[in-house]
Amino acid sequence: MAYHRVLLKLSGEALGVAGNGQGLDPDAVNLVARQVAHVASLGVEIALVVGGGNILRGAEFSKLGADRASADYMGMLATVINAIALSDAIEKQGRDTRVMTAIEIKQVAEPFLRRKAIAHLEKGLVVILAAGTGNPFFTTDTAAALRARELGCEVLLKGTKVDGVYTADPKRDRSAERLETLTHMQVLERQLKVMDTTAISLCMESRLPVVVFNLFEEGNIERVIRGENLGTIIRSSS
Repeated sequence: MAYHRVLLKLSGEALGVAGNGQGLDPDAVNLVARQVAHVASLGVEIALVVGGGNILRGAEFSKLGADRASADYMGMLATVINAIALSDAIEKQGRDTRVMTAIEIKQVAEPFLRRKAIAHLEKGLVVILAAGTGNPFFTTDTAAALRARELGCEVLLKGTKVDGVYTADPKRDRSAERLETLTHMQVLERQLKVMDTTAISLCMESRLPVVVFNLFEEGNIERVIRGENLGTIIRSSS
């Protein structure tokens, strides 16, 4: 394996119903669960950060009149729902999990403690991290970059519905080209919508590589972790 400890970031929409990305689609949840359970069985230590946009996106809900901080907390709770769904599906594949949240909900999850999360990973458990950073105004992309650094992950995997980063939206522009490699600075300078600027800046500061790949082709998580040239890899400039 090219990587021993990884963090997988997936959006809430990735777990939603095909077409609109809303709600929870059991087939989508199980597709992710099978892949995660498989790589964990190979000895890879894997943590997940999941978004909540399939249920509620705080930034968008605030535009409808809700207080932004309140809306963001609602979005954090949406990520907890997704985390519990993933936990259940992964455990049905035979792998133990722990859901850890940045806001305390002791009846359903452990509070996030860095050392405890690392201990879980070292024991072979899949750690699912929910509720973002626990603070409003920060995205789950930023939470993923932060947790990857805290847990000593070697790479941040960004699972999407497309097979990498393109020069334009490939669904709208047929001339769009996939970029095989980028630097963190190029992502910032070109304002590419890979992750928000705070997340990319955190990755750049710690020289943490990011791989953007198609999550929905079964087996791709393992292929990326094995080091296959898949998707787009974002590295330091040197």
